[in-house]
Amino acid sequence: MSFVSSVGRWRDSLWIEWRIALRFLADNPLQTLLISVAISVGAAVIVFITALMTGLQDNVINRTLGTQAHIRIEATRQHNNFSATADGKYIWALESPRAQRLQTINNWQEVRDVLDQHPALNIVSPLISGPAFAQKGNARASVALMGIDPERYAGIIELEEYLQEGRFSVGASDVLIGRKLAEDLGLRTGDKLRLDAGDNRQTVMDVAGVFELGVRELDSRYVYTDLKQAQTLLNLPGGVTILELKIDDVFSAEYWAQRITQLTGLHVQSWMESNGQLLNALRSQTMTTQMIRVFVALSVAFGIASVLAVSVVQRTREIGILRAMGSTQQQILRVFLLQGGLLGLAGSLLGVMVGYTLVQVFNNIEGRLFLIRLEPSMLLSAIAIATAAGVVAAMVPARRAAKYDPAVAIRYV
Repeated sequence: MSFVSSVGRWRDSLWIEWRIALRFLADNPLQTLLISVAISVGAAVIVFITALMTGLQDNVINRTLGTQAHIRIEATRQHNNFSATADGKYIWALESPRAQRLQTINNWQEVRDVLDQHPALNIVSPLISGPAFAQKGNARASVALMGIDPERYAGIIELEEYLQEGRFSVGASDVLIGRKLAEDLGLRTGDKLRLDAGDNRQTVMDVAGVFELGVRELDSRYVYTDLKQAQTLLNLPGGVTILELKIDDVFSAEYWAQRITQLTGLHVQSWMESNGQLLNALRSQTMTTQMIRVFVALSVAFGIASVLAVSVVQRTREIGILRAMGSTQQQILRVFLLQGGLLGLAGSLLGVMVGYTLVQVFNNIEGRLFLIRLEPSMLLSAIAIATAAGVVAAMVPARRAAKYDPAVAIRYV
Protein backbone atom coordinates (compact mmCIF):
# COMPACT_ATOMS: atom_id res chain seq x y z
CA MET A 1 0.00 0.00 0.00
CA SER A 2 2.87 2.32 0.82
CA PHE A 3 4.43 1.65 -2.60
CA VAL A 4 1.17 2.45 -4.42
CA SER A 5 0.74 5.71 -2.51
CA SER A 6 4.37 6.67 -3.28
CA VAL A 7 3.79 6.10 -6.99
CA GLY A 8 0.61 8.17 -6.82
CA ARG A 9 2.38 11.06 -5.12
CA TRP A 10 5.21 10.92 -7.68
CA ARG A 11 2.69 11.00 -10.54
CA ASP A 12 0.83 13.94 -9.07
CA SER A 13 4.10 15.80 -8.48
CA LEU A 14 5.21 15.20 -12.06
CA TRP A 15 1.87 16.43 -13.40
CA ILE A 16 2.19 19.61 -11.35
CA GLU A 17 5.71 20.18 -12.66
CA TRP A 18 4.48 19.81 -16.24
CA ARG A 19 1.67 22.31 -15.63
CA ILE A 20 4.02 24.84 -14.09
CA ALA A 21 6.54 24.45 -16.92
CA LEU A 22 3.83 24.94 -19.56
CA ARG A 23 2.41 27.93 -17.64
CA PHE A 24 5.83 29.62 -17.50
CA LEU A 25 6.24 29.13 -21.28
CA ALA A 26 2.72 30.39 -22.03
CA ASP A 27 3.09 33.51 -19.87
CA ASN A 28 5.55 35.01 -22.38
CA PRO A 29 4.32 33.74 -25.77
CA LEU A 30 6.49 36.09 -27.87
CA GLN A 31 9.69 34.99 -26.15
CA THR A 32 8.69 31.32 -26.44
CA LEU A 33 7.82 31.77 -30.13
CA LEU A 34 11.10 33.49 -30.97
CA ILE A 35 13.29 30.86 -29.31
CA SER A 36 11.20 28.07 -30.90
CA VAL A 37 11.70 29.62 -34.33
CA ALA A 38 15.44 29.94 -33.67
CA ILE A 39 15.60 26.27 -32.66
CA SER A 40 13.57 25.26 -35.71
CA VAL A 41 16.08 27.03 -37.96
CA GLY A 42 18.88 25.05 -36.33
CA ALA A 43 17.00 21.77 -36.69
CA ALA A 44 16.17 22.55 -40.34
CA VAL A 45 19.87 23.24 -41.00
CA ILE A 46 20.81 19.92 -39.39
CA VAL A 47 18.26 18.00 -41.49
CA PHE A 48 18.98 19.72 -44.81
CA ILE A 49 22.79 19.87 -44.51
CA THR A 50 22.97 16.24 -43.35
CA ALA A 51 20.73 15.10 -46.22
CA LEU A 52 22.62 17.25 -48.72
CA MET A 53 26.06 15.99 -47.68
CA THR A 54 24.84 12.40 -47.56
CA GLY A 55 23.34 12.74 -51.04
CA LEU A 56 26.55 14.31 -52.34
CA GLN A 57 28.61 11.49 -50.79
CA ASP A 58 26.33 8.83 -52.29
CA ASN A 59 26.57 10.54 -55.68
CA VAL A 60 30.38 10.59 -55.55
CA ILE A 61 30.50 6.94 -54.48
CA ASN A 62 28.05 5.85 -57.19
CA ARG A 63 29.87 7.76 -59.92
CA THR A 64 33.29 6.55 -58.84
CA LEU A 65 32.58 3.02 -57.64
CA GLY A 66 29.76 2.40 -60.08
CA THR A 67 32.32 1.52 -62.74
CA GLN A 68 34.67 -0.57 -60.59
CA ALA A 69 34.67 -3.38 -58.08
CA HIS A 70 34.88 -2.76 -54.35
CA ILE A 71 37.49 -5.51 -53.92
CA ARG A 72 39.86 -7.12 -56.45
CA ILE A 73 41.60 -10.45 -55.94
CA GLU A 74 44.67 -11.27 -58.04
CA ALA A 75 47.36 -13.93 -58.04
CA THR A 76 50.20 -13.49 -55.56
CA ARG A 77 52.78 -10.97 -56.75
CA GLN A 78 56.14 -12.34 -57.91
CA HIS A 79 59.33 -11.20 -56.17
CA ASN A 80 63.04 -11.41 -56.90
CA ASN A 81 64.83 -14.37 -55.38
CA PHE A 82 68.15 -13.69 -53.66
CA SER A 83 70.94 -16.17 -54.20
CA ALA A 84 72.88 -17.79 -51.36
CA THR A 85 76.67 -18.23 -51.06
CA ALA A 86 78.45 -21.50 -50.30
CA ASP A 87 78.41 -20.81 -46.57
CA GLY A 88 74.63 -20.37 -46.59
CA LYS A 89 74.53 -16.55 -46.41
CA TYR A 90 72.17 -14.55 -48.61
CA ILE A 91 73.50 -11.82 -50.87
CA TRP A 92 71.34 -8.68 -50.57
CA ALA A 93 71.57 -6.20 -53.40
CA LEU A 94 69.52 -3.35 -54.83
CA GLU A 95 67.62 -4.70 -57.81
CA SER A 96 64.75 -3.50 -59.96
CA PRO A 97 61.32 -4.91 -59.03
CA ARG A 98 60.49 -8.08 -60.89
CA ALA A 99 58.26 -7.68 -63.94
CA GLN A 100 54.80 -9.13 -63.34
CA ARG A 101 53.74 -11.52 -66.08
CA LEU A 102 50.10 -12.29 -66.77
CA GLN A 103 49.16 -15.16 -64.45
CA THR A 104 45.98 -16.85 -63.38
CA ILE A 105 44.54 -17.45 -59.92
CA ASN A 106 45.09 -21.04 -58.84
CA ASN A 107 41.85 -22.95 -58.12
CA TRP A 108 39.84 -19.82 -58.79
CA GLN A 109 36.57 -21.79 -59.00
CA GLU A 110 37.04 -23.03 -55.43
CA VAL A 111 37.91 -19.53 -54.22
CA ARG A 112 34.80 -18.15 -55.95
CA ASP A 113 32.56 -20.82 -54.41
CA VAL A 114 33.93 -20.18 -50.91
CA LEU A 115 33.41 -16.42 -51.21
CA ASP A 116 29.90 -16.96 -52.58
CA GLN A 117 28.94 -18.38 -49.21
CA HIS A 118 29.62 -15.12 -47.35
CA PRO A 119 26.35 -13.13 -47.09
CA ALA A 120 28.22 -9.80 -46.86
CA LEU A 121 29.71 -10.34 -50.34
CA ASN A 122 27.02 -9.47 -52.88
CA ILE A 123 28.70 -10.78 -56.00
CA VAL A 124 31.93 -12.55 -56.94
CA SER A 125 32.73 -12.18 -60.64
CA PRO A 126 35.62 -13.86 -62.49
CA LEU A 127 37.51 -11.69 -64.96
CA ILE A 128 40.40 -12.28 -67.31
CA SER A 129 42.17 -9.08 -68.27
CA GLY A 130 45.22 -8.59 -70.43
CA PRO A 131 46.80 -6.31 -73.06
CA ALA A 132 46.04 -6.51 -76.76
CA PHE A 133 45.97 -4.38 -79.89
CA ALA A 134 42.74 -3.40 -81.64
CA GLN A 135 42.95 -2.67 -85.35
CA LYS A 136 40.67 -1.49 -88.11
CA GLY A 137 42.38 -0.86 -91.42
CA ASN A 138 45.46 1.21 -90.68
CA ALA A 139 44.13 2.48 -87.34
CA ARG A 140 45.59 0.68 -84.33
CA ALA A 141 45.18 1.16 -80.56
CA SER A 142 46.41 -0.51 -77.40
CA VAL A 143 43.46 -1.93 -75.45
CA ALA A 144 42.66 -3.89 -72.32
CA LEU A 145 40.90 -7.11 -73.23
CA MET A 146 38.24 -7.92 -70.62
CA GLY A 147 36.84 -11.45 -70.58
CA ILE A 148 33.73 -11.64 -68.40
CA ASP A 149 30.92 -13.87 -67.23
CA PRO A 150 28.00 -11.61 -68.29
CA GLU A 151 25.57 -12.76 -65.57
CA ARG A 152 28.01 -12.29 -62.71
CA TYR A 153 29.67 -9.17 -64.11
CA ALA A 154 26.28 -7.43 -64.19
CA GLY A 155 26.58 -7.28 -60.39
CA ILE A 156 29.85 -5.34 -60.75
CA ILE A 157 29.00 -3.05 -63.68
CA GLU A 158 25.60 -3.11 -65.36
CA LEU A 159 27.02 -2.62 -68.85
CA GLU A 160 23.58 -2.66 -70.44
CA GLU A 161 22.75 0.61 -68.68
CA TYR A 162 25.84 2.26 -70.23
CA LEU A 163 25.20 1.16 -73.82
CA GLN A 164 25.02 4.10 -76.21
CA GLU A 165 24.24 2.08 -79.31
CA GLY A 166 23.91 -1.52 -80.42
CA ARG A 167 23.01 -4.48 -78.21
CA PHE A 168 24.51 -6.17 -75.18
CA SER A 169 26.32 -9.27 -76.43
CA VAL A 170 29.74 -10.66 -75.57
CA GLY A 171 29.26 -14.23 -76.73
CA ALA A 172 30.74 -16.04 -79.75
CA SER A 173 32.43 -13.39 -81.90
CA ASP A 174 30.76 -10.29 -80.39
CA VAL A 175 32.54 -7.60 -78.39
CA LEU A 176 31.58 -4.35 -76.66
CA ILE A 177 33.89 -1.34 -76.98
CA GLY A 178 34.08 2.09 -75.35
CA ARG A 179 32.85 5.28 -77.02
CA LYS A 180 36.30 6.90 -77.17
CA LEU A 181 37.87 3.77 -78.68
CA ALA A 182 35.10 3.63 -81.28
CA GLU A 183 35.82 7.26 -82.22
CA ASP A 184 39.59 6.68 -82.37
CA LEU A 185 39.27 3.67 -84.68
CA GLY A 186 36.25 4.90 -86.62
CA LEU A 187 34.07 2.00 -85.52
CA ARG A 188 30.31 1.60 -85.35
CA THR A 189 28.07 -1.29 -84.34
CA GLY A 190 28.24 -4.10 -86.85
CA ASP A 191 31.82 -3.27 -87.94
CA LYS A 192 34.66 -5.79 -87.83
CA LEU A 193 37.48 -5.37 -85.33
CA ARG A 194 40.76 -7.28 -85.34
CA LEU A 195 42.24 -8.14 -81.95
CA ASP A 196 45.90 -9.09 -81.67
CA ALA A 197 47.25 -10.41 -78.36
CA GLY A 198 50.73 -11.23 -79.70
CA ASP A 199 52.46 -14.54 -80.63
CA ASN A 200 50.14 -14.85 -83.66
CA ARG A 201 47.04 -15.01 -81.46
CA GLN A 202 44.59 -12.95 -83.51
CA THR A 203 40.90 -12.96 -84.22
CA VAL A 204 38.31 -10.81 -85.98
CA MET A 205 35.30 -9.81 -83.89
CA ASP A 206 32.00 -8.05 -84.53
CA VAL A 207 31.28 -4.82 -82.64
CA ALA A 208 27.92 -5.62 -81.02
CA GLY A 209 27.62 -2.42 -78.98
CA VAL A 210 29.31 0.78 -77.85
CA PHE A 211 29.25 1.79 -74.17
CA GLU A 212 30.21 4.95 -72.30
CA LEU A 213 31.15 4.54 -68.63
CA GLY A 214 32.03 8.21 -68.25
CA VAL A 215 35.69 7.51 -67.45
CA ARG A 216 37.98 8.45 -70.33
CA GLU A 217 40.58 5.78 -69.55
CA LEU A 218 37.96 3.02 -69.57
CA ASP A 219 36.06 4.30 -72.61
CA SER A 220 39.25 4.47 -74.66
CA ARG A 221 40.75 1.08 -73.71
CA TYR A 222 38.19 -1.49 -72.56
CA VAL A 223 37.07 -4.21 -74.97
CA TYR A 224 34.63 -6.69 -73.44
CA THR A 225 34.29 -10.26 -74.64
CA ASP A 226 33.40 -13.55 -72.97
CA LEU A 227 35.74 -15.60 -70.78
CA LYS A 228 36.50 -18.32 -73.33
CA GLN A 229 37.43 -15.92 -76.11
CA ALA A 230 39.70 -13.90 -73.82
CA GLN A 231 41.33 -17.08 -72.46
CA THR A 232 42.13 -18.20 -75.99
CA LEU A 233 43.57 -14.84 -77.08
CA LEU A 234 45.65 -14.41 -73.91
CA ASN A 235 46.77 -18.07 -73.92
CA LEU A 236 45.37 -18.73 -70.45
CA PRO A 237 43.05 -21.71 -71.05
CA GLY A 238 40.55 -22.17 -68.20
CA GLY A 239 42.10 -19.43 -66.09
CA VAL A 240 41.11 -16.01 -64.81
CA THR A 241 43.42 -13.23 -63.66
CA ILE A 242 41.06 -11.36 -61.32
CA LEU A 243 38.08 -12.04 -59.06
CA GLU A 244 36.01 -8.88 -58.51
CA LEU A 245 33.68 -8.40 -55.57
CA LYS A 246 30.99 -5.98 -54.48
CA ILE A 247 29.72 -5.62 -50.92
CA ASP A 248 26.83 -3.89 -49.14
CA ASP A 249 28.87 -1.54 -46.95
CA VAL A 250 31.50 0.06 -49.20
CA PHE A 251 33.38 1.44 -46.18
CA SER A 252 34.03 -2.08 -44.86
CA ALA A 253 35.95 -2.99 -48.04
CA GLU A 254 39.36 -2.80 -46.35
CA TYR A 255 38.21 -5.08 -43.53
CA TRP A 256 36.97 -7.69 -46.01
CA ALA A 257 40.10 -7.34 -48.13
CA GLN A 258 42.21 -8.26 -45.09
CA ARG A 259 39.88 -11.16 -44.22
CA ILE A 260 40.10 -12.53 -47.77
CA THR A 261 43.88 -12.18 -47.79
CA GLN A 262 44.07 -14.27 -44.61
CA LEU A 263 41.63 -16.80 -46.08
CA THR A 264 43.17 -17.25 -49.53
CA GLY A 265 46.75 -15.94 -49.32
CA LEU A 266 46.17 -14.09 -52.60
CA HIS A 267 46.88 -10.45 -53.42
CA VAL A 268 43.72 -8.53 -52.45
CA GLN A 269 43.13 -4.80 -52.90
CA SER A 270 40.13 -2.74 -51.83
CA TRP A 271 38.88 0.44 -53.45
CA MET A 272 39.90 2.27 -50.26
CA GLU A 273 43.52 1.37 -50.91
CA SER A 274 43.48 2.18 -54.61
CA ASN A 275 41.45 5.42 -54.24
CA GLY A 276 43.17 7.12 -51.31
CA GLN A 277 42.31 10.65 -52.42
CA LEU A 278 38.63 9.79 -52.84
CA LEU A 279 38.55 8.21 -49.37
CA ASN A 280 40.12 11.33 -47.84
CA ALA A 281 37.54 13.50 -49.59
CA LEU A 282 34.66 11.36 -48.28
CA ARG A 283 36.06 11.44 -44.76
CA SER A 284 36.44 15.22 -44.98
CA GLN A 285 32.80 15.53 -46.04
CA THR A 286 31.68 13.38 -43.11
CA MET A 287 33.80 15.43 -40.68
CA THR A 288 32.38 18.67 -42.08
CA THR A 289 28.82 17.42 -41.61
CA GLN A 290 29.51 16.40 -38.01
CA MET A 291 31.11 19.78 -37.24
CA ILE A 292 28.09 21.61 -38.65
CA ARG A 293 25.78 19.52 -36.48
CA VAL A 294 27.88 20.22 -33.38
CA PHE A 295 28.00 23.99 -33.93
CA VAL A 296 24.28 24.18 -34.70
CA ALA A 297 23.53 22.18 -31.52
CA LEU A 298 25.73 24.57 -29.55
CA SER A 299 23.92 27.62 -30.94
CA VAL A 300 20.58 26.02 -30.03
CA ALA A 301 21.84 25.26 -26.53
CA PHE A 302 23.12 28.79 -25.91
CA GLY A 303 19.85 30.26 -27.18
CA ILE A 304 17.77 28.13 -24.81
CA ALA A 305 20.15 28.78 -21.90
CA SER A 306 19.95 32.54 -22.37
CA VAL A 307 16.15 32.52 -22.52
CA LEU A 308 15.81 30.33 -19.43
CA ALA A 309 18.40 32.41 -17.55
CA VAL A 310 16.24 35.47 -18.16
CA SER A 311 13.15 33.47 -17.18
CA VAL A 312 14.74 32.53 -13.84
CA VAL A 313 15.36 36.21 -13.05
CA GLN A 314 11.83 37.19 -14.15
CA ARG A 315 10.19 34.48 -12.06
CA THR A 316 12.23 34.78 -8.88
CA ARG A 317 9.17 35.66 -6.78
CA GLU A 318 7.12 32.77 -8.23
CA ILE A 319 10.00 30.38 -7.52
CA GLY A 320 10.16 31.68 -3.92
CA ILE A 321 6.42 31.15 -3.46
CA LEU A 322 6.64 27.61 -4.83
CA ARG A 323 9.52 26.86 -2.46
CA ALA A 324 7.59 28.33 0.48
CA MET A 325 4.58 26.15 -0.41
CA GLY A 326 6.70 23.03 -0.06
CA SER A 327 8.21 22.48 -3.52
CA THR A 328 11.58 20.81 -3.26
CA GLN A 329 14.76 21.87 -5.03
CA GLN A 330 14.45 18.78 -7.27
CA GLN A 331 10.94 19.82 -8.34
CA ILE A 332 12.06 23.34 -9.23
CA LEU A 333 15.02 21.84 -11.10
CA ARG A 334 12.73 19.57 -13.11
CA VAL A 335 10.39 22.46 -13.98
CA PHE A 336 13.14 24.33 -15.80
CA LEU A 337 14.60 21.17 -17.33
CA LEU A 338 11.14 20.41 -18.72
CA GLN A 339 10.99 23.92 -20.19
CA GLY A 340 14.31 23.38 -21.95
CA GLY A 341 13.22 19.99 -23.26
CA LEU A 342 9.84 21.31 -24.44
CA LEU A 343 11.44 24.25 -26.23
CA GLY A 344 13.92 21.92 -27.95
CA LEU A 345 11.19 19.43 -28.90
CA ALA A 346 8.73 22.02 -30.22
CA GLY A 347 11.41 23.87 -32.19
CA SER A 348 12.87 20.66 -33.61
CA LEU A 349 9.48 19.38 -34.78
CA LEU A 350 8.91 22.62 -36.66
CA GLY A 351 12.49 22.52 -37.97
CA VAL A 352 12.11 18.95 -39.22
CA MET A 353 9.06 20.00 -41.23
CA VAL A 354 11.00 22.94 -42.71
CA GLY A 355 14.01 20.71 -43.47
CA TYR A 356 11.79 18.12 -45.17
CA THR A 357 10.24 20.87 -47.30
CA LEU A 358 13.70 22.17 -48.31
CA VAL A 359 14.75 18.67 -49.37
CA GLN A 360 11.65 18.26 -51.53
CA VAL A 361 12.23 21.67 -53.12
CA PHE A 362 15.84 20.71 -53.90
CA ASN A 363 14.79 17.39 -55.45
CA ASN A 364 12.30 19.16 -57.71
CA ILE A 365 14.85 21.62 -59.09
CA GLU A 366 15.51 21.05 -62.79
CA GLY A 367 19.10 20.24 -63.70
CA ARG A 368 20.06 19.12 -60.19
CA LEU A 369 23.26 17.07 -60.10
CA PHE A 370 21.97 14.45 -57.68
CA LEU A 371 18.95 13.37 -55.65
CA ILE A 372 18.77 13.77 -51.88
CA ARG A 373 17.52 10.78 -49.91
CA LEU A 374 15.91 11.74 -46.62
CA GLU A 375 16.24 8.89 -44.15
CA PRO A 376 13.89 8.75 -41.12
CA SER A 377 17.01 8.49 -38.93
CA MET A 378 18.04 12.00 -40.06
CA LEU A 379 14.74 13.44 -38.83
CA LEU A 380 14.84 11.54 -35.55
CA SER A 381 18.46 12.51 -34.91
CA ALA A 382 17.66 16.21 -35.47
CA ILE A 383 14.79 16.00 -32.97
CA ALA A 384 16.96 14.13 -30.47
CA ILE A 385 19.85 16.60 -30.82
CA ALA A 386 17.66 19.68 -30.35
CA THR A 387 15.72 18.19 -27.42
CA ALA A 388 18.90 17.00 -25.69
CA ALA A 389 20.50 20.40 -26.28
CA GLY A 390 17.47 22.02 -24.66
CA VAL A 391 17.69 19.85 -21.56
CA VAL A 392 21.44 20.31 -21.22
CA ALA A 393 21.17 24.07 -21.77
CA ALA A 394 18.53 24.31 -19.04
CA MET A 395 20.74 22.75 -16.38
CA VAL A 396 22.62 25.89 -15.33
CA PRO A 397 19.58 28.19 -14.97
CA ALA A 398 17.59 25.30 -13.42
CA ARG A 399 20.25 24.73 -10.75
CA ARG A 400 20.32 28.46 -10.03
CA ALA A 401 16.54 28.55 -9.60
CA ALA A 402 16.53 25.46 -7.38
CA LYS A 403 19.08 27.03 -4.99
CA TYR A 404 17.01 30.17 -4.29
CA ASP A 405 16.22 30.74 -0.62
CA PRO A 406 12.39 31.08 -0.35
CA ALA A 407 12.46 34.05 2.03
CA VAL A 408 14.98 35.98 -0.07
CA ALA A 409 13.22 35.12 -3.34
CA ILE A 410 9.80 36.32 -2.16
CA ARG A 411 11.20 39.74 -1.16
CA TYR A 412 12.92 40.04 -4.56
CA VAL A 413 11.60 42.92 -6.65
